[in-house]
Amino acid sequence: MTAAPPPPPSPPRATMRLQFHKDFTFADAIPLVGYLKALGISHLYSSPILTARAGSMHGYDVVDPTTVNPELGGEDGFRALVAALRAEGLGVIVDIVPNHMAVGKDDNAWWLDVLTYGRGSRFAHFFDIDWEPADPALHGKILLPTLGSTYGEALRNGDLQITREGKRGGLVVRYADHMFPLRPEDRYEIENVGLEAYDPSTDEGRERFHALLEKQNWRLAHWMVAGDEINWRRFFDVNELAGLRIADPAVFDATHELLLRLYGEGLIDGFRVDHIDGLMDPGGYARRLREHLDAVQRDRPGPLAEQRAYLVIEKILGPGEELASDWAVDGASGYDFMDDVSALLHDAAGEAPLAAFWAEVSGRPADFHAEEEIARREILDRSFSAQLDQAAHALHQVARLDYDTRDTSRAAIRRALVELLAHFPAYRTYANAAEPRGEADRALFERAMEKARQSILPADLSVLELLDGWLGGAVGPEDQRLLRDKAIRRFQQLSAPVAAKAVEDTAFYRYGKLVSRTDVGFDVATFAIDVPTFHARTAARARAFPDAMLTTATHDHKRGEDVRARVAVLSEIPEEWITTARRWRELAEPLRAPDAPSAADELILFQILVGAWPDDLSPDDAKGCAAFAERVAGWQLKAMREAKLATDWSAPNEAYEAAARRLLDGVLTGGDPTLRRAIAAFAERIGAPGAANGLLQALLKLTIPGVPDTYQGTEFWDLTLVDPDNRRPVDYAARADALARGETAGAAAAHWRDGAVKQALIAAALGERARRPSLFARGAYEPLAVDGPVASDVIAFARSLDGETAVAIGLRATAGRLAANGSIAPDAIALRDTTVSLPSQLAGKTLTDCLTGRRLEPGGALQLSELTELPVALLVATD
Repeated sequence: MTAAPPPPPSPPRATMRLQFHKDFTFADAIPLVGYLKALGISHLYSSPILTARAGSMHGYDVVDPTTVNPELGGEDGFRALVAALRAEGLGVIVDIVPNHMAVGKDDNAWWLDVLTYGRGSRFAHFFDIDWEPADPALHGKILLPTLGSTYGEALRNGDLQITREGKRGGLVVRYADHMFPLRPEDRYEIENVGLEAYDPSTDEGRERFHALLEKQNWRLAHWMVAGDEINWRRFFDVNELAGLRIADPAVFDATHELLLRLYGEGLIDGFRVDHIDGLMDPGGYARRLREHLDAVQRDRPGPLAEQRAYLVIEKILGPGEELASDWAVDGASGYDFMDDVSALLHDAAGEAPLAAFWAEVSGRPADFHAEEEIARREILDRSFSAQLDQAAHALHQVARLDYDTRDTSRAAIRRALVELLAHFPAYRTYANAAEPRGEADRALFERAMEKARQSILPADLSVLELLDGWLGGAVGPEDQRLLRDKAIRRFQQLSAPVAAKAVEDTAFYRYGKLVSRTDVGFDVATFAIDVPTFHARTAARARAFPDAMLTTATHDHKRGEDVRARVAVLSEIPEEWITTARRWRELAEPLRAPDAPSAADELILFQILVGAWPDDLSPDDAKGCAAFAERVAGWQLKAMREAKLATDWSAPNEAYEAAARRLLDGVLTGGDPTLRRAIAAFAERIGAPGAANGLLQALLKLTIPGVPDTYQGTEFWDLTLVDPDNRRPVDYAARADALARGETAGAAAAHWRDGAVKQALIAAALGERARRPSLFARGAYEPLAVDGPVASDVIAFARSLDGETAVAIGLRATAGRLAANGSIAPDAIALRDTTVSLPSQLAGKTLTDCLTGRRLEPGGALQLSELTELPVALLVATD
């Protein structure tokens, strides 16, 4: 009888993120289980599995949290996938979305019930709706900013129609694919006079129809009024995603019952929580979820009952911000590491010339903080005016509670709020009215207040100081705490989406000093960090959250991990890049319209082209260049609209977009190949050092303390761009074939452009993690001394536990330190006289480089020039 496979390790040893959708279902993942195991993955990390809007390619637009998405295979399909994983000893981590649900259209039963019954609906308290906003016309109503034209136009043009829906012929209002239920008490009237009486093509019918609509629990409006008038919390500024009141125990139970049941049955081993800062009380939610998971843990079958759930959260940490230690989570989902390793790959000496060049060419600020402040003010004005008004109103109510502050006007409070939010250095605070502001929150507020004091009108300075106190800086009288808490929550749930939309979805697309430093969760103002700083940050994370997830690519990244690694090389050769970019701008002159695209958009485009240029693409391959142009065009359109300078989603500038596309097509598919060949040649020039950066990035992720995550397909070179490009189908057959060849990374380095070398490195490092799980899960992290001419660009450390030791070594800044002819092997002459001091327990032992199979006898120190095949090494004592 075949022995039962062991349970998956807890916490996970290594995860792989898979994006499920209608074209890649649970059934499609079952044949990959053997490959995942062979690669060294311990847990499949799944995108959301609950029922999402039909056709969703990501799963974050959940419409029914009580069922597993039938498009993915439903619960039976999920069980089949888990059975296949369990048969190989693998586990499952699932992404969950507690912050919001998809609304609009006709597929969210909870939301439709609220539209039908208003405040009387049993689901009315599920959504974060302000039923008594400042606008009396919306008292007791929900604003539905759904219409593509003004309400009057939609009514007059007959775009709104009363129809019968469902088996019982219920009466609803239809607008395109949106359905708006009518109040039950109005249906008798309609049946009595007949549907024809509401014909909007006649004056009488239109007036009757309008009167009927005015009585409903909702009010239809043009989609562009949402930012100014909406009275319910959205996910960021998306009108189709409504915020949930997950702090309400009934809402928590209803949205988590299925997930907790699947966990209790042993089908899920842990969760990644999406956008936790969007919740009213992130820490309270995380602790509650942990308590529920612990409560059902004993019900899990067999040895799984002894394994605590793995729980990580998506949390964007601002500069200097640390994850709270009392949230009962295993850590964040990895953006902090992604930022650290990216900054490590950059040369600080390149920052000043690149910043000056960017400012000169683009006319935009050289300082990112200046760009960020501009974006924050714009986003507050255009997308969050209604939420800003609600926060100001809540604070105004607090002001009225005290005769010393009751003369503080709401307008002044609003102005002061704008200044505070324009300079806020993090997503949010976690204060409440009953306790003094915590140390972390104090530091954030001090930084924001210092900047706001410099920019605010002198007359409003005293109001700003009041806000500091009301928003958690001082504990108010007990009879004021209810209103103070409301004001604090309004502020916290405004600052988070403002940060997301203004920084990551606006300023990141405007700022092009180097696009490798503008990605999700990055501290863009920090261009580079040195090796000691990386060591310090890694050690701090290991102390606080040794099981935090480590990632370098996600479904949300703006460019692939190896695009960033390649573009980072430009920081090493800034003058060469500047000269090259100037020459390309001259060559592009015949392809450029008089005013489009802007110099900024053009310079960013050139970075994208060299960063994402496929390693196997010849500039004379017309078909290949056309396919690449289509991919880049998708990124280009999204980037320009997100930047909101020359065009945007709400008012596309089609002429500008067409001019930008003509430039792109002219470069990649035009008759004159001069510029195209120059770009391809430069991509080749930085390709090898970029690949060396990619290998270092991968090795660090796989060997430092934490749980390494590999995003689908990125075990080969990840030269993707922003979604949907980074969610394209993955050629798993090619990856399985490459892994089956069993090449070492050292051997695969000879043909590094196909990506097999990166996969071989991942497999070797994960193999060591599997052989020595305790060492990599709990071993000490010990930076090693490096001496010699290139010491500052060598990162070396040991992982040690109970007599076992592994040493990781990597070389950064390789642009001038690799062998000739496009090799990724280091130049021994460049590394001569640089040594790495090895741990004393390895003295006198023969060491094996797991990435090459080569045996070394270095004594007490390793000569870096002995690394002849790869710019990275993973050493263990030879058995």
